[in-house]
Amino acid sequence: MRLIRRALDWTSRSPFVVDAVLAGMAWLAFLVLGGSADGWTLFLVTAQVLPLAWRRTEPFAAAMVIAAACLLQVITLDLPLISNVSALAIVYATAAYGQERWQSLAVGVAGLCGSVLGVGDWMLVREMRYQPDGVSVLVTLLPTLLFMWMSVAVAWVLGDVVRRRRAVVARLREQNEALARDQAQRAALAAQGERATIAREMHDIVAHSLSVVVVQADGGAYAARTALDRGTGGDVVALERAAQTLETLATTAREALTDTRRLVGVLRDRGSAAEFEPTQGLNNLEGLVQRVRDSGVPVALAVRGAVDRLPREVDLAAYRVVQESLTNVLKHAGPDASVTVDVLRTPAVLLVRVTDDGRGAAVPDGQGNGIIGMRERVEFLGGTLHAGPRAGGGFEVSASVPVVDADPVPVTESAPEGARSD
Repeated sequence: MRLIRRALDWTSRSPFVVDAVLAGMAWLAFLVLGGSADGWTLFLVTAQVLPLAWRRTEPFAAAMVIAAACLLQVITLDLPLISNVSALAIVYATAAYGQERWQSLAVGVAGLCGSVLGVGDWMLVREMRYQPDGVSVLVTLLPTLLFMWMSVAVAWVLGDVVRRRRAVVARLREQNEALARDQAQRAALAAQGERATIAREMHDIVAHSLSVVVVQADGGAYAARTALDRGTGGDVVALERAAQTLETLATTAREALTDTRRLVGVLRDRGSAAEFEPTQGLNNLEGLVQRVRDSGVPVALAVRGAVDRLPREVDLAAYRVVQESLTNVLKHAGPDASVTVDVLRTPAVLLVRVTDDGRGAAVPDGQGNGIIGMRERVEFLGGTLHAGPRAGGGFEVSASVPVVDADPVPVTESAPEGARSD
């Protein structure tokens, strides 16, 4: 089967070579079957057969040469030649491979007219000699003429069917190629979107965790240095503060490591059925806020509404907005800054507002992608996000994300002890 497939592929790639070989073999066969012939007859046979070598590459030109040879035969000879069957072959070839529709029609009409000329030249004179009655001659010639017309018509119809089939196959091939290109583009876009999502996740996890680590490390180092400077007896309060700081460092680092491993596992294990599931949500806000408080930044948290029934994407996006906003406070707000986190769930939208009274807007580092990532998350869900300096000082991040929920959502307030609100 493989050899047959290769042979068929080669013949489709080299049509002229194949047709030239077949035309040469037909020419030799006609010479043998035709018996002894003079030079003129040999010329006519050659002119009617060898042009079939161009039956697929230049069918109309080959048809004109064969038609001219047949016309010369009618003029100079009063008998048919076995090579006249080449006329049927070229009618078929022109209908199947002709570049223009009018070419196949012209060759088909020429074949019908040639049938009339051939029958009249080869049979009319002889029949008139033996049957002077015109009606008898017509009855004798009509079946032969109808047979030749039918032969030409069948050859043309078969060629036209092949041409239509080739056109359909070519159109289907183009559609398949277009579909393959579209699928490749969709796959590339999906991969690009997945990479962007994972990049945002990595940024949020690493940026927030490292910011907490830096702040806690500075606090722990300061507390330990204070205890050492006060003498060998040490200071119990300072040492306790340093121990708590180191515990917070270890907890934050473990959580960041777990999230990072999860994301890297998604990137590496493409053949598994593991889904890209978020591990945080608004129900984890208290732990997030407490870590920031442990870093020395006062945070007031207020969560109003049922946030435990949010869609997964909305829940994660809101959590990341709060996380990134607190990260920016740790990086840019400066000392003595305080933060207010307000989350409100309504039947239509989820509102998230994070404000601080620090100086973060005055000292941007110019290298972060946090606000861009937050805006991309929120806008992807059909919401809006605003981030900028407050009129009275400090910085504010507010996000509004639509939530599809037909059931009314009860509004309750929940704030930890010691929470502060504006």
